[in-house]
Amino acid sequence: MRPQSNIRPLTCFKAYDVRGRLGEELNEDIATRIGRAFATVLKATRVVLGRDPRASSIALARAVAEGLMGAGAEVIDLGLCGTEEVYFATDHFKACGGICVTASHNPMDFNGMKMVKSGSAPLDPITEFAAIKTCAEQQDFPEAPDQGRIDTSRRDGARSAYVARVLSFVDVGAFRPMKIVVNAGNGAAGPSFDAIAEALSDAGAPIAFHRMHHDPDGAFPNGIPNPLLPENQPATAHEVVAQKADLGIAWDGDFDRCFFFDHTGAFVPGEYVVGLLAEVFLAKAPGAKIVHDPRVIWNTEEIVARLGGVAVMACTGHAFIKQTMRDTGAIYGGEMSAHHYFRDFMACDSGMIPWLLVLELLGRKNTNLAEVIAQRHAAFPSSGEINFRVDDPQRAMDAIKFKFGQMANNQNDTDGLSLTFDDWRLNVRRSNTEPLLRLNIEAKGASVDLDKRIGQISTIVNNY
Repeated sequence: MRPQSNIRPLTCFKAYDVRGRLGEELNEDIATRIGRAFATVLKATRVVLGRDPRASSIALARAVAEGLMGAGAEVIDLGLCGTEEVYFATDHFKACGGICVTASHNPMDFNGMKMVKSGSAPLDPITEFAAIKTCAEQQDFPEAPDQGRIDTSRRDGARSAYVARVLSFVDVGAFRPMKIVVNAGNGAAGPSFDAIAEALSDAGAPIAFHRMHHDPDGAFPNGIPNPLLPENQPATAHEVVAQKADLGIAWDGDFDRCFFFDHTGAFVPGEYVVGLLAEVFLAKAPGAKIVHDPRVIWNTEEIVARLGGVAVMACTGHAFIKQTMRDTGAIYGGEMSAHHYFRDFMACDSGMIPWLLVLELLGRKNTNLAEVIAQRHAAFPSSGEINFRVDDPQRAMDAIKFKFGQMANNQNDTDGLSLTFDDWRLNVRRSNTEPLLRLNIEAKGASVDLDKRIGQISTIVNNY
């Protein structure tokens, strides 16, 4: 195919994945071009493809498959699945790459794609991902020697192998009797969770699950599945209390993020879950490296140092965390946004492995999640992520630096602006995926007035 003379930029390409409004930004024609460009740039002969339950995902996945086959690639089509199942199958089937058509937690009029290359390694944003964008824009596709084909026969085998890998992370014998509320948000999590739950039952795990919003439904009758939003948390919290459950678990649309609620229905902030999982892995592998993002770090750093591990900071975002894990050999990496990455899961993120590990930890400690988190929150309280829409994010960050920079003990520019003081710390950064400025503040103990600090920073940011 010859390049188009009137090239229009594809605005659906973001920092490291594809995400755009349906219609002009992302449609079936664009999806076909992206599929063709993906196979062309990676010289892919076999690609794994999956999708979330959105109605638009069916047609977009079909279009991606047409593009891949047009480049001569074999397409292993998993159908409805989680993003992490695409990651797993890409490695399992020794494919050249994988694509999951998903908008995750974005609004109904959006869709997108998450991509990996061979071994489920992240695409380099500067070279490979940019080259796919350019190729899709210019449509300068070489003629394929033969039309590729689509294979749907491996779905059951892929899921069975995925379940076995996920369960390999835990000792089911350490589980104690618990009742757990699970909220799939009508996303992709339900069928995959059921396969895991069935395997747990076969292994004799004494766990009772209460399912809610479980069936995949691309219309999302109970709202877009994004448990990180405060307005979406009460449904799970109330059900945990009503069921007298020990724990609540909720996922986003493609279930690569996992969220926790304790037995009181309280939402557990993601930064404390990172610390919990760091503790789990340092018990299994003393001295291991633990990767974390730069937004809220003190709780994780203290746990890692106390248990003899090595804490490694990486930029926020799955492409950066994954690459840092591969570069350092870290056993686990976590972000406060509820993405958790595992060396023995291709250094990729999973929304199913974390809750299994938490069940194992609580069983070994013979305690509940509320008690564990209360101790860590008292030692290192944090503000939670506060988002601002500003016209000039850089000027806002410069103003914060001007006001507080000279008083700081340390400044770090790994991702946005981090300023560290004797007993409190801030990080402010631009979102990789949304037009937002994100602020996080943390403290040591209860001596710092977090509300005061939040107010000071908010006043500066709101001027812009």
